[in-house]
Amino acid sequence: MSRNRSLLTATRVTSKTRVGLTSGRASQTFGWKKEAARERIEENRSALEDLQSHLYADGGKALLIVLQGIDTSGKDGVIRNVFTAFNPQGTTVTSFRAPTSREVAHDYLWRVHTVCPQLGSIAIFNRSHYEDLIVPMVQKRLPNMRIQQRMRHIQDFERLLHEEGTTVIKFLLHISRDEQWERLMSRLDEPQRNWKFSMGDLAERERWSLYTSAFTRIVSATTTSSAPWYVVPANKKWFRDLVVSEITRATLEGMGLRWPKPSLDVEHARRALERLR
Repeated sequence: MSRNRSLLTATRVTSKTRVGLTSGRASQTFGWKKEAARERIEENRSALEDLQSHLYADGGKALLIVLQGIDTSGKDGVIRNVFTAFNPQGTTVTSFRAPTSREVAHDYLWRVHTVCPQLGSIAIFNRSHYEDLIVPMVQKRLPNMRIQQRMRHIQDFERLLHEEGTTVIKFLLHISRDEQWERLMSRLDEPQRNWKFSMGDLAERERWSLYTSAFTRIVSATTTSSAPWYVVPANKKWFRDLVVSEITRATLEGMGLRWPKPSLDVEHARRALERLR
């Protein structure tokens, strides 16, 4: 088994996987060392740039990347360190915050569907439609029957996207409670990062076990062959970036992208261009 393939296998959640969001799992590196990982990330970034061009040229498929994780888990860091490999002209990044009054007047997936990628492009969700499961579960806003109903809605929604040409991959960035404490404290220790700290972060940290339970249940219930979840050990930022870049690259390489056939006679065009040298 190749090294990159083992990362995909080790982090992918299937219907038979027991999702254990332990502190030990958050620090795993599966034998990778930092320097080798950084070299591989650069290789992957170069490949992602080429693969995005191929996706655009193919024009019949799209890629949706979902990033979830507790506060400070590194969603912004992944976008900055991995996905800047993509051309902004063919990429959208959407953050899902509390819904507006207009969005509340529609079903909860309405605002999500409007920002899904068009064919030939890539969309990245920094948080996602899964917020409409996580928040009600943690804050106990909905009965269990409604939670199960939403899980079914989301599976159906992702199946629709898949069958219409959009490949969906979902990353849960998993950090330990101690690591989150270190990252929150660094926001207070570094003056240029003080603005990132919110007192609301403390209230959310008190709900750590509730978030862990919610993530465990959601990931187990909504991973499918057409929209799989990957649990990414994210205590070490370099390893987090390695895993995400490996899986995104492998996903694009596995999409069966095709180069379009030219609409002209290439040799005739070549001769015409030669005459204009």
